[in-house]
Amino acid sequence: MSNPGPKDRKNSKTGQTAGTLFVVSGPSGAGKSTLCRRVVENTGVCLSISATTRPAGGEEVNGRDYYFLSRAEFEKKIADGMFLEYARVFDHYYGTPAEPVLEELKAGRDVILEIDVQGAAQVFAKFPEAVGIFILPPGEAELRNRLRQRGRDDQATMAKRLAQAQWEIEQARQNGRYRYSVVNGDLAAAVREMTEIIENKQRIRK
Repeated sequence: MSNPGPKDRKNSKTGQTAGTLFVVSGPSGAGKSTLCRRVVENTGVCLSISATTRPAGGEEVNGRDYYFLSRAEFEKKIADGMFLEYARVFDHYYGTPAEPVLEELKAGRDVILEIDVQGAAQVFAKFPEAVGIFILPPGEAELRNRLRQRGRDDQATMAKRLAQAQWEIEQARQNGRYRYSVVNGDLAAAVREMTEIIENKQRIRK
């Protein structure tokens, strides 16, 4: 976990501290990671670190961006029930280690999960009160440009990602669990909008 929030809040019914879980999803290339990191700086919420079996990107650091695991390591953690959610996307596993998230929530700190719609469905089933925020690119042309600039994918993989993006956007519209959507065209504006969403929820819980 990173950047634990400073304020604890108590559940009025149980007397126990309880944080808010923010589920942030969006297609590859929507800018979720950069947006979430900026919002964490503004709000002091915790940002959950996901685990994955995909190789690390150029500047990605193990334990900061992801926990990079082998397939055998990941599947052992699945068998041991160590994930809050997990999904297989483009032949790689992604998942959220459960214990750090549950500890932060129990301590009254808010947590952002940056996860795909498959994993989010699992989280919403376990945490119906979780707040869903869906990040949208400004358009398909810009999404294609961002994916190209990352330089990770060949043309065939990029085409799959674009098709997956359309599927994820449609799923988010249909399932009704994402109460908020943020178009990440101008990063500063998107940061302000998402920060306002989180701070409004924090004010309500005080």
